[in-house]
Amino acid sequence: MTIKEIAQLAGVSISTVSKVINRKDTGIRPETRERVLQIVKEFNYSPYANAIPNTGSTFILGVLVSSHADNQILNGIFQAARAQSYTILVAETNHDPETEHKGITALCRHKVDALLWEPVDKDSLRHADDLRSANIPYLLFHSDQFEDAYNINFEQIGYFAASALIRARHRNIACLLSPGIQSQPFLNGYKRCLFESGIPLNDNMIFHDVDDLLLRKIANHSVTGVASTHLGTSLYLYEALRKLHYHIPTDVSLISLRKDSQKDIQFPPISTITIPYRELGFHLGENFIRANEQGGTVPPFEFEVCLDNTLSIQIPYEQRQQKLTVIGSINLDDYLKVEALPVTGTTVMTSNTSLYSGGKAINQSVGASKLGANVNLIGAVGTDMDSDIIFSFLSEHAIDASGIRRCANEVTGKAYIFVQPDGDSMISILSGANNALRPDDILDNERAFKDCRYCLMQTEVPQEALIQAGKIAHKYGAKTILKPSACTVLDKKLLKYIDIIIPNRKEINVLCPGKSLSEQADYFLNSGIETVIITLGKDGCYLKTKQEEEYFSASDFTPIDNTGAGDAFICALAVYLQRGHHLRNAIKIATYAAGFSITREGVTPSLIDRNTLEAYIRQKEPALLDLPDTPASTIAQRR
Repeated sequence: MTIKEIAQLAGVSISTVSKVINRKDTGIRPETRERVLQIVKEFNYSPYANAIPNTGSTFILGVLVSSHADNQILNGIFQAARAQSYTILVAETNHDPETEHKGITALCRHKVDALLWEPVDKDSLRHADDLRSANIPYLLFHSDQFEDAYNINFEQIGYFAASALIRARHRNIACLLSPGIQSQPFLNGYKRCLFESGIPLNDNMIFHDVDDLLLRKIANHSVTGVASTHLGTSLYLYEALRKLHYHIPTDVSLISLRKDSQKDIQFPPISTITIPYRELGFHLGENFIRANEQGGTVPPFEFEVCLDNTLSIQIPYEQRQQKLTVIGSINLDDYLKVEALPVTGTTVMTSNTSLYSGGKAINQSVGASKLGANVNLIGAVGTDMDSDIIFSFLSEHAIDASGIRRCANEVTGKAYIFVQPDGDSMISILSGANNALRPDDILDNERAFKDCRYCLMQTEVPQEALIQAGKIAHKYGAKTILKPSACTVLDKKLLKYIDIIIPNRKEINVLCPGKSLSEQADYFLNSGIETVIITLGKDGCYLKTKQEEEYFSASDFTPIDNTGAGDAFICALAVYLQRGHHLRNAIKIATYAAGFSITREGVTPSLIDRNTLEAYIRQKEPALLDLPDTPASTIAQRR
C-alpha cells in the first residue's frame, strides 16, 4: 500500500493524505480527515522514510505495565485499540525501575504514537524526558504515587461497602486490608462512611490479616460485619470460620472486593463488589487515542459501584428474631401439564413444562420467609449447575443457606410433577444428593438450632439425619414438626423427638392402613407425639391431641395446582405458632395460606406473603390475627 493508493481510496490528493498523516491538516474538513485516517488504519499503512517525515503517525499505542498476566486493564486497552484499528505494543516492568527504563527506550525506538504508563514508583517520571524528546505523549494509570494518574476510585468503593453493612443495621464493622494500591483509599472511604453515620472510629477494628483477634471478635459478636479489600483474604476468613463452626452470614456479614477476572468464582457465596479494571482499560484506550488524534484531554473514569449479590449479608446476630430451621429435600421441580395423570399402560402427552426450585425443604423455607420468618435451611445438593440455581434462588428470598452441603459426585435432586386441569398432581422424585444428608451435617450446623422455636422436617431425606435433628432441637427447647412424605414406615426413634406430625390422607393410610382417622391419630399420640394434624385436601384438616379433636374446613379457593398446599399449610402453621398464636387459630390461618397456594401453578411462586395473607384474613376473620391476652381495642389502635 502506497500513499498514492491511500489517496485514491479516499478520493483526495496525495498532498491531503500527507498533511493528515503528519498532523498538518488545518483547513481540511473533519470528515475528510477521518476518512483518510480510517483507511490508513485499516490497511496498517506505514510511510516510507524518504517519502514522509518520521513525525508521521504509526497508529501504534504503547503500553507499559507491571505484568500482562491476568491484567484486565490491559485487556480493556486491547479491546479499545482494536475498535479504532490501532496496534498495541506492550512492555513489562515486573516492578523493576531498570526494566522500566529499558521498556521506555524500546517503545521510543518503535516510534509509538502515545504511551499508557503504569509507573513503578515515585521516581518513574525521571524517564519522561526520553518520551518528550521522542514527541510521545503519555498518560499515567493504576498508581497511588501520582495525583494525575487514572485510577479506580477505591475510596468510593470503601464508602459503599461500609454503607451497605450499615444499611443492614451493622455498627461493629471491621475493615480487612490486604497489600495493594486499593488499601489506603478503601480505608479512607470506610472511615468517612463511619464518621458520617455517627459510628465512632476504632483503630482496633482495622485488620491487615485474618488473625486470632479478628476471629475472637467475630465469635463474641463484637465484630458483626467485615469489609475486605481482597477476595483471597475473604476466602481464607470464610474457611477459618467454617473450621471453628461459625458461618457467614449467620455469625458475621462479609463484603469483599474482587477483580473482574474472578467473576466465575461462585462458591462459597460471598457478597462482592467487582473492581472494573477492564472498564478502566477500555476508557483509557478509547479516550487517549481520541485525544491524541483530535486534541483535548481524557475525561475522568467514572463507574457505578454496586453489590454483585447479597449472599453473605444479614442483619446482626443479636438483632434477629427467633429462627425457624428447616431440614429436608432440595430439588429442581419440572412441572408437566397433562390432560390426565398417567396410569399403568398409558402414555400421556404434555404441552407445557416449567422449571422451579423446589423440594419440601425449599418450599417450606420460602413459604416461611415470605411470611416474615428468619429461616435456616439444612440439606444437601450436588455440585452441578442445578445447585447454583438453588443457591441463587434462596439468596433472593433471604434464606440462610449456609447449612446446605455440596456433595461431590452427586446430582441435585429433581422432581417430575404431572398436573392435570383440576389441580390434582402426581410426583416422581430423583433423590440425588438428598439421600446423602448425614447426621454429621446436622451436628455441623448445631448453631441453626440456637434461638430456634420450631424445626420443620420431612422424610424425603434419611431418617437418621432427622433423628439427630430432633435430638438437637429438643436440646435447645425447639418444637419439631414432621411431614411424613415418601415413606412407608417411620423409625420409632424418630417419633420420640416429634411434637407435631402432619400427614395427608394418603400418607397416613400408608403408615396406618385400615383404620379410622381417629384411630390413626391415636397411633401417633400413643407414640409420644403431642399433636396430630391430618390434611384432607378440599375437605380441610383434622386435629387430634390428648385433650381435643376437631375438623377444620378448607378455604374456598378455585384449584389450579394442589401440589404445594401441604407445604403452604405447614410453614404458615409454624410461623404463626412461633408468633404466639393458639393452635386452633394457627391452623385456621394455615388453611387460608394453603388455599392461596392452590390458585397458581408451581409451589414456590404460589406461596403467599404475610401482607397479602393478613389483609385477606382481616376481611374474613380478623379475630384470628389477635394474639392471646391482647385486647382487641389495643390491637386496633396499634394498627
